[in-house]
Amino acid sequence: MPVCKHCNQEFFITDKDNIFYQKINVPPPTHCYYCRQQRRLAQGNALHLFKRHCDATGKEMLSCYPPESSFKVFSFEFWWSDQFDATAYGVDFDFNRPFFDQFRDLNNSVPRMALLNDFFSNENSDYTNHSGKNKNCYLIFDSDENRDCFYSYGMNKSRSSSDCYRVQNLELCYEVLDSTNCYNCAYISECANCMESAFLFGCTGAKNCLFCVNLNHKEYHVFNQPVSKEEFTRIRESLSDYQTLIARAKEFEEFRLRFPYKFMHGFQTENVIGNHVFSCKDCYMVFDSTNMKDGAYASQMFIQSKDCLDVDEGGLAELCYETNNFGYNSYDLQFCTSCFQQVTNLKYCTECVGGSEHLFGCAGLKRKKYCILNKQYSEQDYELLTQKIIEHMKKTGEWGEFFPISTSPVPYNLSQAQEYYPLTKEQAVSFGYSWHDDEQKDYQKSTVSLPSSIKATTPDILNVVLSCTECGKNYKIIPQELELHRQINLPLSPFCFFCRNKHRSQKRTPRAFWPRICAKCNKNIFSAYAPTRPEIIYCEECYLKEVF
Repeated sequence: MPVCKHCNQEFFITDKDNIFYQKINVPPPTHCYYCRQQRRLAQGNALHLFKRHCDATGKEMLSCYPPESSFKVFSFEFWWSDQFDATAYGVDFDFNRPFFDQFRDLNNSVPRMALLNDFFSNENSDYTNHSGKNKNCYLIFDSDENRDCFYSYGMNKSRSSSDCYRVQNLELCYEVLDSTNCYNCAYISECANCMESAFLFGCTGAKNCLFCVNLNHKEYHVFNQPVSKEEFTRIRESLSDYQTLIARAKEFEEFRLRFPYKFMHGFQTENVIGNHVFSCKDCYMVFDSTNMKDGAYASQMFIQSKDCLDVDEGGLAELCYETNNFGYNSYDLQFCTSCFQQVTNLKYCTECVGGSEHLFGCAGLKRKKYCILNKQYSEQDYELLTQKIIEHMKKTGEWGEFFPISTSPVPYNLSQAQEYYPLTKEQAVSFGYSWHDDEQKDYQKSTVSLPSSIKATTPDILNVVLSCTECGKNYKIIPQELELHRQINLPLSPFCFFCRNKHRSQKRTPRAFWPRICAKCNKNIFSAYAPTRPEIIYCEECYLKEVF
């Protein structure tokens, strides 16, 4: 077995993997799955927004790049306009230098997009990133086709909902994780088609249920037992008080450990090893993905992706490898980041979009073809020169490797890698990553305390600066947030958005697998739940017999 060049751990390369590498004519990887993904995720920042000025117009704007970034950043409007053409930064390839050194110089000189949004389809949703087709949304990320939603990550096709993580088709929902098609629900996970409920796990079709686990098509149940409508209403009303809600939440956490958990979460899968996977076939080590076929080592893949390995956050893609933040009709991309919208045959490119094709080592190109290091060539010259460059990269040991750490445009602690592969500042710097130090601020202490009950919360709260009870940072309640909490009759949170988002993320299993034994039939399985965790884990057959 090969040994990872970064962490020195042995890792597997399957026969199917080797067939794929031969198909796209790249060598096998030299890093393990985890280090490969860490290196990709370190290239982008989805969650943190900064105010800075457009380097073209001088106008103030929001950006995912902090003001101290060494490269120029353009507003979305200017970057996409005819006034900006990144071929102006094109250079000749120098066979006396390594490719990555030349690409780093180019990448640092070409201005970048302030945010990775579908700007033209968003409406009144400026404070979002990695998003599109949203209306009246605030602080939602990696999210599309939402209306009046806020403070969420991985939310799609939802309305009037807040503080959710990896959800779809919700309305009037709060603190919902990994669930679909739910209405007026709060504090639920791994649920589908539920209504008017709170504190559920693994339920389907539940209505007017509280503190229930693995229930299907039940109504008026509390802690898995039937209750009267009056009793349900009394208990649900008590959750409007924050202290009662916290106590009951702790009680529910202990209660749900009595029930079996499926070894992984997903449905309509065939020959799949992954978690939170839906309608996928022949996939290995795939997480948070839908409608994927013949894929491996992937996360956050959606909308009919096929034959892709080592990819993150994409969709409508085929024959892609070591690529992230891409999609919308992408074909034959290798070693790319942030390339989307009808792009074909790109290698070692970043932010090349809008119908670009046949590019090598390019940055920031729109609707271009046959370019190398942003310089235009004829089709014949392009083909000849790319083959020479590949041979040069083979000699320097660069061919087949993803962008090195030195090319990352964002500090490590702002990148998506920090969530899944957390490092201290000292560790990150020792590996060659940059780091963003927050401005030293004296945060205000709250002048008032949040009322324990939403009914006791007056509109004056909108004018108050609050301080997070965990990190101490200041935050405010926005009007639509107060309105939602009144509608669902739940108290406001004493935590800021970033702490709430961290809490939601920590409730999910990591993107990894462990060998386990089904607690019912003793069958050998691979599970997303580590053996050290307290959950009772069943194989799929035993789980279905128990729950359905």
